Amino acid sequence: MSRPQDPPRSFFPFGNPFRNISPKGTKLSPQLLAVICAFEASLEERLKNLIPKSKDEVLSFSWMTLAMQALRESHNGIKTLMTDLELPVHDWDEKWIDVYLDISVKLLDICIAFSSELSRLNQGHLLLQCTLHHLSSSSSDQFIRACSLLDGWRQHISSKNPRIEKCGSILDNLVGSSDMPKVKKSDKGKVLMQAIYGVKALTVFVCSVFATAFSGSTKNLMDLDVADVYSWAPTFKGLQNLVNEEIKVRFSNGKFTVLYELEAVDSSVRELYPTIRGVVDVIETESHAKIVDKLGGAAENFSQGLDLLAKEVDGFFQVVMSGRDALLSSLRSGATVNDRILGGNRDAQVVN
Repeated sequence: MSRPQDPPRSFFPFGNPFRNISPKGTKLSPQLLAVICAFEASLEERLKNLIPKSKDEVLSFSWMTLAMQALRESHNGIKTLMTDLELPVHDWDEKWIDVYLDISVKLLDICIAFSSELSRLNQGHLLLQCTLHHLSSSSSDQFIRACSLLDGWRQHISSKNPRIEKCGSILDNLVGSSDMPKVKKSDKGKVLMQAIYGVKALTVFVCSVFATAFSGSTKNLMDLDVADVYSWAPTFKGLQNLVNEEIKVRFSNGKFTVLYELEAVDSSVRELYPTIRGVVDVIETESHAKIVDKLGGAAENFSQGLDLLAKEVDGFFQVVMSGRDALLSSLRSGATVNDRILGGNRDAQVVN
């Protein structure tokens, strides 16, 4: 599944768009400053929660689920920020709207690709379940069938998903559009663009890690250079360096897959496979039973982690879709963004 010989992809050939926004020199009111500081503090806390306690956590389904949860919460945070700002749609610059809609449509495409890959992996799990069913019998015919199923499982898992293969170009476009529009007259607009920038950096990082893991190639792995002027930048860089370096190490080892739970399943499959290729005296031993149990446990952990991750990806999809729909509805009706997104908040304090 992995191809360690893939050369690293070169990014930012025309300069680094992630340096084009800088809060230096920005003079905001105390109220607006409090809003953006609170938002960025929450963003940094989510980044800290993603720092793995051990390298084994990197690309485990539990870490990936946490990462997708961080994305969902951060994008929800943008909705809450819009409410705090009470920024009506008619006050939005057309460029801001274009940025928001452009980001959202790319994220929806990526979510669809990730969901299709998780569905494909789940189909592979069904092959494992059938294998374990046949291994519960002592019939040599059933062992032959189990061998065939394991061959099918490895072939299925090793195959490429065309939708995942397209994620690289989507991410390139997402990074290429990271040059946020300049905001000259609206302080609220500056706060909104600065917040979107931070969430976008997190989003590109997480999605590039997912695309790398699912594609089996480091060509989708990105190293984003975020300006140090942001309070969350040091935490972001530390997280990105740790995760990306561990991923590169795993690819350099030439593993079948860099996904932790999937590697555990494959390890059990490789251990079990020789014992069911017609070696009758071996398959009847207690050792064989332990190997089968080991595969069963690994397959169960894989399935449970897969289900939780799939739910989070779907949840993130729904957040992006609802935000996009809310903005479009507000544009048609002339209502405020927050009226549509969060059902309105007449008692919310106006931030000047």
